[in-house]
Amino acid sequence: MAQGSYRGPDQTSDLKQKATDQFNKAADQAEQVANRVAEQGREAGERMQEVAGNFKGALDKSIKDQPMATLATAAIVGFVLGAIWKT
Repeated sequence: MAQGSYRGPDQTSDLKQKATDQFNKAADQAEQVANRVAEQGREAGERMQEVAGNFKGALDKSIKDQPMATLATAAIVGFVLGAIWKT
C-alpha cells in the first residue's frame, strides 16, 4: 500500500461529513433559487393580470366611444399578425 493512501475511520468519517455538509449546502442554495424564481413568476403573473385588466378597460372604453376606429384597428392588427404568421 502506498503511503498516504490509507484513511482511518476518523478520516473517512470526516470526509463523509464534509461531503454531506456540501451536499446540504448545495441543496439549500438550489431551494433558495427555486423559491426566488417561483416568487418572481407569481409577481410577473400578478402584473400581467393588472395589465390585462387595464387593457380590457381601455378596450371597453374605446369600443364604447369610437366603435369604428376600434374595429379598424382590430382589422389592421389582425392583418399584420396574419402577414407575420405566414412568413
